[in-house]
Amino acid sequence: MKLKKLIKSWRIILLVLFLLFAYISIDPKLSVEGVAIKYVELNSSASIAGMKTPLENIPETKLELIKSINSKTISDVKEYSNIVSGIEEGEKVKIITNKGTYNFLKKEDIGISVKKAATSNIKKGLELAGGTRAVLKPEEGTTDEEIRDLISSMENRLNVYGLSDIKIKPAGDFLGNKYIVVEISGATKDEVKELIAKQGKFEAKIGNDTVFVGGKEDITFVCRNDGTCSGVRDCYEVEEGYYCKFQFAIGLSESAAQRQADITSTIPLQVRDDGEQVLEKQLDLYLDGTLVDSLNIIGDLKGKAVKDIAISGPGIGLTRDDALNEALKQMNHLQTILITGSLKTKIEIVKMDSISPALGEEFVKNTLLVGLLSLLAVSIIIFIRYRKLKISLAMVFTCVSELILMLGVVAFLKYNLDLAAIAGLIAAIGTGVDDQIVIADEVSKKESYFNWKDRTKRAFFIIFSAFATNLVAMLPLLKAGAGLLTGFALMTIVGISIGVFITRPAFAVIIENLLEE
Repeated sequence: MKLKKLIKSWRIILLVLFLLFAYISIDPKLSVEGVAIKYVELNSSASIAGMKTPLENIPETKLELIKSINSKTISDVKEYSNIVSGIEEGEKVKIITNKGTYNFLKKEDIGISVKKAATSNIKKGLELAGGTRAVLKPEEGTTDEEIRDLISSMENRLNVYGLSDIKIKPAGDFLGNKYIVVEISGATKDEVKELIAKQGKFEAKIGNDTVFVGGKEDITFVCRNDGTCSGVRDCYEVEEGYYCKFQFAIGLSESAAQRQADITSTIPLQVRDDGEQVLEKQLDLYLDGTLVDSLNIIGDLKGKAVKDIAISGPGIGLTRDDALNEALKQMNHLQTILITGSLKTKIEIVKMDSISPALGEEFVKNTLLVGLLSLLAVSIIIFIRYRKLKISLAMVFTCVSELILMLGVVAFLKYNLDLAAIAGLIAAIGTGVDDQIVIADEVSKKESYFNWKDRTKRAFFIIFSAFATNLVAMLPLLKAGAGLLTGFALMTIVGISIGVFITRPAFAVIIENLLEE
């Protein structure tokens, strides 16, 4: 093989660059010690000590890992649970992670949910990780904006209950029906059904007195996406890192404003360290009876039936950007629960499936085994057809390259690799084998009236025709079946696109060099 010519080919260089991109996106690890933090409950022992729920878009391999608790090494989730359950209430807890050390006293619960540490950035879907999927149908006439608010409200509620591996998305079908698909890892059917069935309740209290509740009855206006009345107002450096303060305006109904005046009229004032006067009691925000935040009440509101008030809160982070993002996230969280509070839109459970994690692990093992056997079978058939081992190896290399590139796209897009997506991967690779056979057959023809370039053009005319046909066939599936077939269509489109524009041109160059030997 003319190795120098092969290496200099722009098609091979392009393939190598994309393989490097895929490797960086996947970020594979041979082994990982500890368990990953997936959720930290608000106001829990761990939260007060400074531990936080990871940001939504953080790569799986960058999650904070718990290495040991009270000098006991953590190797898996079961070991973590056994150690935590053995710690008595009020006992000292020392947690060492890959990002720091935390010391606190255990309350009723530490307040940390963990999962198996990831060995790559590929996110497992429901079929692989285990959990529950529910397809919900809102009542007729629900607008897209109401569905978005409904999804936000459901996310807030499920997060309050400690369920962090949540994927909630809108979906539809060709008949115009609107759906909401909820996927939750590590939750049973009964748990999800109970949470979805609850309409939810938001309350703002001062002590034991309710000032107002979420929804239009008490809340007449919440400022969102308007810099004049909503946004981060101040950011500055503190000992722990950076502190940013958000603030947004809300409007209360006359009855809610009067309740606030009556309740605050008898509460004494106190002066904070920064010189600002606030009431001795805070405004506590509850969702379904769980405290989600507490806010200071400025002294000017004491005993006054004020309809227009400002709600503020902090965002804290190691860097200014972290603090700013945290402040924006908290602000959006509060705005959402003030607007939606309870689920005002009635929803119907159309379909609900539950898959155990054990079944998901078994499926992964079987898929890998079947994939390897299929690849071996294809290699043998290709060798029998062309009688050249190098051609078989070239096809195997191309198939493996396509798989790596597709998984790189999955990791880069942070898309959950579910059963439908895996079917798309297999379909795309199968199409790739067909196209490689077309290229090998056309290029290996010995007719004198066609040179190598002409034979390659003929092969790629067939390949591009098949690509266009598959692409058109997949587009309708992106919305079919309430979105449950989206993964299949998306991965098929990604796979055939990678093949046509990256791997098959590279394969054609490899075959040319093999046949010239």
